[in-house]
Amino acid sequence: MSRGRIAALDWAIAVGVAAALLVAGLSGQHPGSARYLLGGALLVAGGLALVARRWKPVVVLVATGLCALGYQAAGFDVPAVAFLFAVYAVVRAGHRVVAVVASVLMLATLPLAVLASPLDLSVGEAFARTRDVLQIAWLIAAGAAGEALRQAERRAEEAERTREETARRRADEERLHIARELHDSLTHQISVIKVQAEAAVHVAQKRGEKPSEALLAIRQAGREAARELRATLETLREDASPSHGLDHVPELLRRARANGLDAELVVEGSGSGAPPEVERTVYRIVQESLTNIARHAAATTATVRIGYRPGALVVQVDDDGRATSATPLVPGVGLLGMRERVTALGGDLRAAPRSGGGFTVRAEIPLEAA
Repeated sequence: MSRGRIAALDWAIAVGVAAALLVAGLSGQHPGSARYLLGGALLVAGGLALVARRWKPVVVLVATGLCALGYQAAGFDVPAVAFLFAVYAVVRAGHRVVAVVASVLMLATLPLAVLASPLDLSVGEAFARTRDVLQIAWLIAAGAAGEALRQAERRAEEAERTREETARRRADEERLHIARELHDSLTHQISVIKVQAEAAVHVAQKRGEKPSEALLAIRQAGREAARELRATLETLREDASPSHGLDHVPELLRRARANGLDAELVVEGSGSGAPPEVERTVYRIVQESLTNIARHAAATTATVRIGYRPGALVVQVDDDGRATSATPLVPGVGLLGMRERVTALGGDLRAAPRSGGGFTVRAEIPLEAA
């Protein structure tokens, strides 16, 4: 259910309870007196307080209890319905001890509130009236309903988490299976083509002949295919391995520097507790960007910026490669994969050459999306 519908439902319940309490409380009263106005205000306040029971259950429990004591002291013989709703909400939120303590205090202080009312009641009559206002059976029923729903929600969350873990494990197993199949079939065939082409070029050069353009194209295509397949296998195996996060980004830059790229990491702001899927996506963006720089950009430097913003995590990778604003952008599989990851988390990714030269990949991912 959407937040808007939940809010509308909460308001409907609160207004309904407030109206029912007001109608029950004002019947038989004498309008116009200060006691009449005070009791009516407390009846309405106790009902409307239920609007916040999902977010502030303990506060609502205290508020409804005080309102019930208040209108009882004012002489309004009305059941503490709002307090029962609040007990249910507090138990559902997991505050069982608070609910028990509040219920005991309520049962203990209600007779005092009734005795303080302007009605001329004996102690026995006050206790008898208290039993009608807040019966122990209804308190137990409200608490039991809250506990039952809390347990049901917890089991549903555990079942959902189990399903997600099972699906993730099956996906990892499938990726490993695909990686093995590609390695066992395509890797061998491409290696044969590459070796044969390299040998043919070598023989032609040894004979003093110029290799044909077709042969050189086959050799180059074999080299590119071997690199692409190796990168694909690495990605498949890494996706099926334990998750990488922000802590692993420096290792990516260390590898890039080992391959001759002057890579720098800049962290802006401070934050912690980013969802694992956001950290994985940032890691993959940096990984794919550095891979593309090494393959296509002919760059000497690269800067990775990770910035913490209110409610979002921003990652930006800049290089000083040969790309310019006039360079046509042809999205490859890697770029499309990055965009799909970011979009799935409700974020935005932009990748384009800069006017002054070089290429920029920038993604902003909301932390609450995951």
